[in-house]
Amino acid sequence: MSETLVDRYDALLIDLDGTVYRGNEAVPGAAEAIAEARSKGVGIRYVTNNASRSPQAVADHLVELGFETTVDEVSTSSQAGAAMLAERLPKRSTVLVLGTKALEAEVFKRGLIPTDTAEGAVAVLQGLSMDLGWRQLAEATVAIRNGALWVACNVDATLPTERGLLPGNGSLVAALRAATDQEPLVAGKPATPLLQQAAKDLGAHRPLVVGDRLDTDVLGAVNAGMDSLLVLTGVSTEQEAQALPVEQRPTYVGADLSVLHRLP
Repeated sequence: MSETLVDRYDALLIDLDGTVYRGNEAVPGAAEAIAEARSKGVGIRYVTNNASRSPQAVADHLVELGFETTVDEVSTSSQAGAAMLAERLPKRSTVLVLGTKALEAEVFKRGLIPTDTAEGAVAVLQGLSMDLGWRQLAEATVAIRNGALWVACNVDATLPTERGLLPGNGSLVAALRAATDQEPLVAGKPATPLLQQAAKDLGAHRPLVVGDRLDTDVLGAVNAGMDSLLVLTGVSTEQEAQALPVEQRPTYVGADLSVLHRLP
């Protein structure tokens, strides 16, 4: 039997938004392609930069869209961001959380104390929230200008949805960057903590990063020394990939996840 692309790897680190679904709509054929990879013994980990939902909510959403999965297969930038803070701060340090209740929960799980004001905050953790407004950004600005450690779960400028591209966490990070003249540490792609932790959790020796964005998924794979597959179901195009320097291009480009089961 001829070797297919997925046969070269022991794990798939798969992006969500724009790769397996767009908002509340599954990408056609994605569930079937992932199920076939799992049937071959390939490890599966959904690795998302979106920090707005808990890992359980992400898993539930995938199941609703027809994907067979459990919470153990989900890695989020909220988990990675909270872990970065826990490595750098004493237990019970106060963290100003810009994000959802799910992000607050990840901070609490790491033995840190979430807050919504600058007073007493020694760190700021920023993740996507559809309800984030000026007052919350103002509190974070005060905290960062007072020396608080700033970690962004991710810096995606846009978020693919069934309505098209909408503002992502990176757009809100840009507002704080402009207000503070500071740069955050980043947990999600294209930084390496999220991908490296996901591969470690799977015990993977040869993972393939799969995603729809050159500036996060593919660049994250490059930074982590991993191969990548760019699927053309979300943000980036094949023309944009070809315009990159060779060392920054994806290892493979495919129309969708079905390419995993074709000859490379």
